[in-house]
Amino acid sequence: MKSRKKIQAVIFDLEFTAWEGSMDSRWTRPGELTEVVQIGAVKLDGHTLKEVDTFEMLIRPRVNPVLSDYLVELTGITNDAVASRGVDFVVAYRAFLDFVDGAETFAHGRDDLILLSNLKLYGWERALPRYSNAVPWFAEQGIDLTGKRACDVAEAAGATFEGQRHNALADARGVATGFRVLIEKGAPNPFVKVAA
Repeated sequence: MKSRKKIQAVIFDLEFTAWEGSMDSRWTRPGELTEVVQIGAVKLDGHTLKEVDTFEMLIRPRVNPVLSDYLVELTGITNDAVASRGVDFVVAYRAFLDFVDGAETFAHGRDDLILLSNLKLYGWERALPRYSNAVPWFAEQGIDLTGKRACDVAEAAGATFEGQRHNALADARGVATGFRVLIEKGAPNPFVKVAA
C-alpha cells in the first residue's frame, strides 16, 4: 500500500498595535503603526485536520513600546506581559518560520501584509512562507466574512469559538475550526492540492 505524503498547514493570526479609531482611520494617523505584539498559530495535519502543534509568542513593539489601553482591553495582552515575556519581532519571526517549516500558511485576511510591513519597519526584509488568504475560500463555501474578524470565523461556519477573542492563538484555532467544520461537511480541502 502506498503511503500518502505528509502534508501540514499552518493557520496563524496576529495581534498588533491599535488605538481607539485605528481601524476606521486604517492606521493613517500620526505615529500609528501596525507593530505585531502577538503571533499565534496552529499546525494541522492536512489530511486528518487534527492539530499537531501550536505556536504563540508575545512581541515588544519598538516604535510604540507602550500598548494603548484600547489594545489591552481588546486583547487582554498587558504591558507587563509584553515586558516580561515579549521578544523582539525578528526573534519571534525567526521562531515562527522554524515552526512553519515549509508548510503553507493561511490566515483570515491580509496578515501577510502586516508581517511584510513589520519586516520592512525593522529592516529585516525576508520572504514570507507560502501564504493564502482564507477569506476567498470561505466565500466559495457560502460563508461571508465581510466585516468579520478571525475570532468570528468558527461561528460563521456553524461552530463554537473557544478561548479569548482577539488572542492570536485562540483566533487561529477559531479559523482552523471553521476550515475543519466545512471540510468535514464536504467542502474541498485547501490543504491538500490535487494534481491535475
